[in-house]
Amino acid sequence: MKEENHLQISKSIFLIPIVYIVAIWFIYWVEIQFDLNFNKYGVFPRTFVGFRGVFLTHFIHSNVSHLFNNSIPLFVLLSSLFYFYRDVAYKVLLLGGFFTGLITWCIARESYHIGASGIVYLLFSFVFFSGIIKRHFRLVALSLIIIFLYGGMIWYVLPIKDGISWEGHLSGFVVGLIFAVIFRNRGIVREEHQFIETEFDALFDEHGNFAPPKVEEEFDDEKLEEKF
Repeated sequence: MKEENHLQISKSIFLIPIVYIVAIWFIYWVEIQFDLNFNKYGVFPRTFVGFRGVFLTHFIHSNVSHLFNNSIPLFVLLSSLFYFYRDVAYKVLLLGGFFTGLITWCIARESYHIGASGIVYLLFSFVFFSGIIKRHFRLVALSLIIIFLYGGMIWYVLPIKDGISWEGHLSGFVVGLIFAVIFRNRGIVREEHQFIETEFDALFDEHGNFAPPKVEEEFDDEKLEEKF
């Protein structure tokens, strides 16, 4: 896909982030309004019942602070994904979200793991590494902006703070990196420079030495006889 056709504003660029963020806030509002607790629908590792959290965990949050901390990066990263990586955006979001939840289910501690943080780390990792791998100037610039805004998140893929699902963060980060490698040739890619030989280039040999082509003069035999 040509770059000028790829980088066009469409409804999905902002619609998907807004719908997702409204959905997670609405779900939390339902919990508060009806005095419910959806934490039990999160990922609970290595149990059949806990496997449902692979699909549901990204919509469940513990409190307003948890929601707010995820909402802003979700909007920024999802908008970036659907603008710069439109042709793979749904695959990254849906498949990436599934594999993030699945890996969390496999490796995490025995506790309920909830929140959209796994998606945030998935998107952060994918957008950052895609720009570095593709080496396209626009995508590299986006990668630098992302690392400037959210680079501090990298520490939370390690168990440095209690009460945080670092396993979910790590899972999203790893899946994002893998997807960046898998989709490295999709969407916007850096075009290789094509060398076109000109008449000036023909004046030099393969070693760069000036070697203009020899000019052979043709003589007319009749004119040559007249001279003598």
